[in-house]
Amino acid sequence: MAFDVLLRERNVTRAAHRLNVTQAAMSAALKRLRESFQDDILTQHGKKMIPTARAIYLAPKVADMILQLRSLISSGKGFDPATSDRCFKIAASDYITTVLIVPLLDVLQREAPRVTLDISLPDQDVADQLTNGELDLLLSPEQFVHPDHPRDLLFEERFVVVGWSGNPVMQQPLTVEAFFNSGHVAVQIGHRDTFIEHALQEHVQKRRIEITAPSFIQAPWLIPGTMRLSLMHERLANIVAPAASLITAEPPVELPVMQEMMQYHASRATDEALIWLRGRLQQVGASTTNS
Repeated sequence: MAFDVLLRERNVTRAAHRLNVTQAAMSAALKRLRESFQDDILTQHGKKMIPTARAIYLAPKVADMILQLRSLISSGKGFDPATSDRCFKIAASDYITTVLIVPLLDVLQREAPRVTLDISLPDQDVADQLTNGELDLLLSPEQFVHPDHPRDLLFEERFVVVGWSGNPVMQQPLTVEAFFNSGHVAVQIGHRDTFIEHALQEHVQKRRIEITAPSFIQAPWLIPGTMRLSLMHERLANIVAPAASLITAEPPVELPVMQEMMQYHASRATDEALIWLRGRLQQVGASTTNS
């Protein structure tokens, strides 16, 4: 554990904080590691600590061994949702939190009242977090999942156009011309294109994007009282449209259906608690049908 955390943090003080030990104890652990491996493990360069070539070689192997040990311990305990106090760490967008995690909470309240969730937004490090075992689940469109770990389909999602109920172009069937002539609200998460932004890059005609929002939940509130349009997941649109005086329309261009996936580290395939949670998420996903 000391080796793993030191290689992740590359800082004795931060590593000590992660393991809840004193800095002196962490320094002593680094000394023992250096003696055991006959290698410096971390070398000081200015204010930074740089891992040696051997440490870099060993780091993924050690991380994988730790994951296997955690999985072995978890599988030996058994899992009783009624009494478990497991905390699941999940990376999920605000969209998936709204349409899937929120209804899951009712299930947890009934079946697993002591289970807790630690939800974070996906960022550029989410693949490393999954590989390093820092996440139990990554909930993501298929194109963003990690190629080296198992994944299960949660549900498929269509996209619809949303606009203010007072917008004249929304009072009649939406045409291609009206769609591309309108101003749009787009969404980028962490300055990365979302599934639908990738899909629209295939079209020769380009939208006139007036606002780029950092989350799916913010986007609908930038539309009321304006002539702007936005493409939105149908499940999310069904939830937020009534509250924001929005109405929906069928897209006038062909768009792919998004496959929302659930991914976990390969070493946790037999984790009883995670198997239970994955099953409940799939049940909730199947029940959140589009209207």
